[in-house]
Parts: sequence; C-alpha cells; structure tokens
Amino acid sequence: MNTAVTPLPTERHLAQRVRWPQSGRHILAHHDAESVVVYQAYRPAIGEYAIRNGRLDGPDFSLSRMSWIKPNFLWMMYRSGWGTKEGQEVTLGLRLRRAFFERLVREAVPSTFDSSYPSRDAWQAAVGRSEVRLQWDPDHSPSGHKLERRAIQLGLRGRALVALAHEELLEVIDMRAFVDAQRALAQNDNAELQLPVEHPIGIGQ
Repeated sequence: MNTAVTPLPTERHLAQRVRWPQSGRHILAHHDAESVVVYQAYRPAIGEYAIRNGRLDGPDFSLSRMSWIKPNFLWMMYRSGWGTKEGQEVTLGLRLRRAFFERLVREAVPSTFDSSYPSRDAWQAAVGRSEVRLQWDPDHSPSGHKLERRAIQLGLRGRALVALAHEELLEVIDMRAFVDAQRALAQNDNAELQLPVEHPIGIGQ
C-alpha cells in the first residue's frame, strides 16, 4: 500500500476532448491492465488520514453508510466545485485493482428502476441484495456545463466498501495541489488546462 508523492500523468483538456466520446454512456478513467483510478473528495480529517496511511478506513470514515466513487475526474470536479465545497476539500485519486473495479461494475444495480428488470419488485429485490449502486449522470465540462455524454458513479456499502477502503486499494494519490493549480484554468476552451489522462474502459463480461 503506497501513498503517491507525484500526481497522475496529465494531458491538456483540449487534446483529450477531441478523442473522448461525445454522447452515450462511457466509463472514462485513468487505467492500465492492472488498475483503475477513481476519485472521491473528503473533508480534511478523512482525506489526510488516507494520505498518511494509504488506506481509507480511519476513525472518521464511516463503513456503515454508502460511499460514492467516480472514475471521471471532471465529474468529480463538478461535484466538489473543484475542491471548494465544504466537506470536499481534499480530492484523492484511489488506485484500485482493475479486477475489483470491473466486478463492482458488473454487480452494480441501478439506483433507479429501469427496463433491464422485469418489474419494479424484481429491481427492489436486486437493490436489497447488492452492495453496489450505479448511476449514469450527465458529464460536465470544466466550467460545469452539462454534456450529452453520461458519466458513471458507483455507490458502495458493506463488504464492497470495506474492500475499497483497504484490501483492494493499491495507492492513495493526493490531488490537492493539482486541483488547486488547475482551478483557475477551468474554462471549457482554456488551452492551458491539464487533466489526468483518461480513456474509455471496456468492462469484460
């Protein structure tokens, strides 16, 4: 278990934007054959413990409530106001084992009823059994405008959350300095804005 001292590889937003899908549901993330980086923003007591110890399950982190992770950096920045919202000041990159992340996606149940279930009762039964929720929300531009592309977030509870907090967590990446540096550049067409390198992930069945 490691705590990174350098940020993730980055690339200019404009260069990445031209190759990203413009619409539809896509999991954009920084990933390789062994790992996937997801993001969460915490209050200092939780975030700084994770940075020091390379794990999330400190005294201020609740394992009894659902916790949501986002693989898309821009969507995390939209949710946290680029690290300015109260209780979301510490942005962390959490490098997870890829096999674990893919299992979470495969086992996730939508947080709202959809036609993939034969009935609302069947969906509610699946919700009760699953430890992972899934939401597809509008992705957002650097300045916060909605896009046609949909971004995924995953809600974890129970054993899945325990595994995220320690067993399946390979690295904790302190993103605070990077977020602070990029915040003033967060306009849609700013040629200087850098983001972590992200590509779509295909999830094996």
